[in-house]
Amino acid sequence: MATFSFIIPVKPGGFIAALAALRQLQSADHPFEILIAEGCSPSRQRNLAAREARGEIIYFLDDDALVSRECLELCARIMTEPAVAVVGGPSLTPPGDSLLQQLFGSALSSLLGAGGVRNRYRASGVTRSTSDKELILCNLAIRRNVFLDSGGFDERLYPNEENELLDRILSQGMQLIHAPGLAIQRSQRRTLRLFARQMFGYGRGRAQQTLIAGPGTVIGFAPLFFLLYLLLLPFMPHNPLTLAPLFTYLVLVIASSVAGVIASRSLTRLLLIPLYPLMHIANGCGLFFGLLGGKSGPSRSGQESEITIRRIKEFEQSTW
Repeated sequence: MATFSFIIPVKPGGFIAALAALRQLQSADHPFEILIAEGCSPSRQRNLAAREARGEIIYFLDDDALVSRECLELCARIMTEPAVAVVGGPSLTPPGDSLLQQLFGSALSSLLGAGGVRNRYRASGVTRSTSDKELILCNLAIRRNVFLDSGGFDERLYPNEENELLDRILSQGMQLIHAPGLAIQRSQRRTLRLFARQMFGYGRGRAQQTLIAGPGTVIGFAPLFFLLYLLLLPFMPHNPLTLAPLFTYLVLVIASSVAGVIASRSLTRLLLIPLYPLMHIANGCGLFFGLLGGKSGPSRSGQESEITIRRIKEFEQSTW
């Protein structure tokens, strides 16, 4: 029998939609508690809550992440293998989301849109060993002793704090598992502005992770190279050689959008044609801004009193 501590960071006074699904958990064999960490520094909120957690396994959720009823059983079964330190699943776009939100989900789960991290947003394949590329913090379970022994999240990072931590855990010889069946449902951003801001934040986080932990793969910086190419293009001679990258990109955008139409049987997926450039350019801007030493994440110098940890369900509660 495994014991779990769900940790949910939230802004002060924020609504926690995740609780509705947690009330439906089939948990007779796996007791769980729920800790709510209120504050404005998510990385630090999670670290402080993890220190107070009593479960063997810490399960990180976002405040709007809706788990399946079988998530504890599946996670516990995978973690019976001692070498497994981390288990995570994808974050899926709910069918009730708006058309725009469905488009955001389609872009994030496509090869052109998100590349090697697309499996964070789609349930594909079988349960397997993985790296940080397929794992996402809004749906991530970690052995508590491993989390604490590894030092927790680097509080200078937000986002991308989980990627840096998972790289450290993997380098220690422990195993990370991606389980498509451990999917949650979580709505996408509601507007283009918020989606662009999300992509910018992902880029900035990746750049700052690189500055702190060292370079990752070159492909992760492809949006930055694309942005620099677009900025320099007006000053280049316009010939087949200089225009080839732009032409190739446009062909890929159209082909990926048409593939989306075929897969969904909906012409609305053609709206992905302008959406792909938006997400790539916003991500590239974030990478550029982060490398220039832009806005840093929460620091360790903040006061403990700024964050409040509330335990709203304990192990011994049979109903709540």
